[in-house]
Amino acid sequence: MKKLTAFLCVLSVCAYLFTGCAGSSAQISETTAADNRTEDVELIVFAAASMTETLEEIGKKYEELNPNVKLTFNFDSSGTLKTQIEEGADCDIFISAAKKQMDQLDINADKEVNTDGLDFVDGNTRINLLENKVALAVPEGNPRNINSYDDLVAGLKDKSILLAMGNEDVPVGQYTQKIFAYYELDEEKLASDGVLTYGSNVKEVTSQVSEAAVDCGIIYSTDAFSANLTVVDTATKDMCGQVIYPAAVLKAAKHPGEAKAFLDYLGTADCKKVFESVGFTCL
Repeated sequence: MKKLTAFLCVLSVCAYLFTGCAGSSAQISETTAADNRTEDVELIVFAAASMTETLEEIGKKYEELNPNVKLTFNFDSSGTLKTQIEEGADCDIFISAAKKQMDQLDINADKEVNTDGLDFVDGNTRINLLENKVALAVPEGNPRNINSYDDLVAGLKDKSILLAMGNEDVPVGQYTQKIFAYYELDEEKLASDGVLTYGSNVKEVTSQVSEAAVDCGIIYSTDAFSANLTVVDTATKDMCGQVIYPAAVLKAAKHPGEAKAFLDYLGTADCKKVFESVGFTCL
């Protein structure tokens, strides 16, 4: 009887130990599953206004492939975006329509450009993503019969043409100023002659051309394509340099790993097709 009682006690202890271990294992499994669960993240992308259509299309596809990622885009002139970043706006990725605005935030850039010693850019992620062209676009029907930059210059000089251009803090405006310098045109005089109108970003300039509020506008080839405008000429490298779009993850990014993954995705074959379909050249 004593032996039977002892045997039953042993069985009870074993059952207790087995149940406890099983419960512990289940608890560990649940914890591990929770640890492995992919968190939902929001990536905030500041991008040049000229990328609006392409990035919105690419963003939808990326969110389908990565359901845990929500992309929030802020499109504006690169100068405005640079200022917002400098003032502390939340941003994971910055894509500029010119090197200047990126350099002004990059501690590794030329000190003559980054005059304030700003250190916002993760230099290990910075790439030259795209190249664009500075285009001379006209409204439907080309009422003034403008067919080249030479025609534009002649019309500005005799005050017969009204041109829309970007503000001086906007990359497309800065490229336009280089074109003026190439042709030895005085912007201040042109403005006083009443032959210039301005836009705070390239989309505003494009709208003025689309609405035939002006005789022509200097915009990007990609914006002309998206707005179905006729391009009568494109500027050469000698006229305004190359139009390079740098991109980088910022040091203050809340999700640097996911941001780098999206930046890598922009260089894939599928994205290149989207960019090239509107006139970008992928680098």
